[in-house]
Amino acid sequence: MSLILLDTNILISSYDQNDPTKQTQAILVMEWLHQSNAGRISVQSLAEFMNLAMKKLKPPLSAKEALSQAGLLSKLWYVYDLTPEIVLEAGRGVRDHHLAYYDAQIWATARLNQVPVVFSEDFQDRLTLETVTFINPFLAEFRIEEWI
Repeated sequence: MSLILLDTNILISSYDQNDPTKQTQAILVMEWLHQSNAGRISVQSLAEFMNLAMKKLKPPLSAKEALSQAGLLSKLWYVYDLTPEIVLEAGRGVRDHHLAYYDAQIWATARLNQVPVVFSEDFQDRLTLETVTFINPFLAEFRIEEWI
């Protein structure tokens, strides 16, 4: 079993009632990863979740609801801290792999914490950068059994 880092878009999709198919898939993926103890999140994704839940979701979560849900996420998942080393490694990801900075920070968090897989829809599916592979769990060919 490999560890898997969940990007913010998976967390947000699990609350997005406007796309029931994607919401169902996000919830299913999160349940499987939680049950197998393979899922991880970053403090960056937790912070982005708070922000996006109050702005992007339709209807948006209230500040009270977003705080409550972020608290729940932080209790259910192991959360990787943002460290100076991750910031510097993200800078290398921008320089060497031409990633947008916050995408590079997700990559750096996974790489420095030896998490070989990131579930995200923001990267090319099955792209591998050094030791980290990005998987889009919303594609039709995705099979959770391959990853846990």
